[in-house]
Amino acid sequence: MRRGEGTYGRGRRRSGPRGPRRTAVSLAAVLAVAALVSGCGIRTTSVPVDAGGAPSRVPCRLAASDVATRSPDSVSAPVYLVCASQLVAVDREVAAGAAGSDRLEVARALLEEVQQAPPESERRAGFSTAVPAGLVVGPARDGDPAGTLRLSSQPEDLSAEALAQLVCTYAEAGALPTDGSVVLGGPGTYPPRGYLCTSQTKARPQDLTTPDALGLN
Repeated sequence: MRRGEGTYGRGRRRSGPRGPRRTAVSLAAVLAVAALVSGCGIRTTSVPVDAGGAPSRVPCRLAASDVATRSPDSVSAPVYLVCASQLVAVDREVAAGAAGSDRLEVARALLEEVQQAPPESERRAGFSTAVPAGLVVGPARDGDPAGTLRLSSQPEDLSAEALAQLVCTYAEAGALPTDGSVVLGGPGTYPPRGYLCTSQTKARPQDLTTPDALGLN
C-alpha cells in the first residue's frame, strides 16, 4: 500500500506545476499580441479621444494657370461665390458696354455671372453658387427708394447664402454705385429693404441672425 500510495502521490506532485506552466504560456501569448499591436502603432485607451474634424483641403483659391485672360472688350468684376461655408470673391469678365451702361444693366450682368454654375477650375477649388438660375432683376417701382432693384423672388424667400451672394456682389461692384447698402425688393407689394455686406456676412453667409450682417429697415 505504501508503494501504491507513493505512486499516487508522485502522480499528484507531477500534476501540480501544470497550472502555473499553462498560465505562463497564456501570459506569454498575451504579451506577444500586445507587442505586435504596439509595433503596428496601435495604442488602446479607455478614454474617448476627439481628434477633431478632418483638415479641409478646399483651397478657395484659383491657380495662376486657371485664371482666364481678359478679352480687350471686357472688364473684370468681382462676384461672390460660396466656398468652405464662406463668401469668397472671384473675378469674372463682364462686357465693357454693360459695365458702362445704366444701373439696371450692370445689375443684370452681375446677376448672370453670380448665378451661373462655376467652371471646372472654380469647382476644383471648392466654389459653388446658391443663386437660382431663374432669378431675374428688374427696375424700381414708383415710390421705391432711390437705387432699388426688384427681384423676381422676394429676397427673404431666397436661401441665406444666395441673398448674401447678391448683396455682397452688388455692394462691392465698382460699376454699381451704392451708399454702402443694397436696396432690394421682390415682385409683391412688400416694401424693399436695405441690406449690408459686412465681414460677418462673408464669414457666415448662412446665418442671417448675425448682428449687423444683413438687413437695414
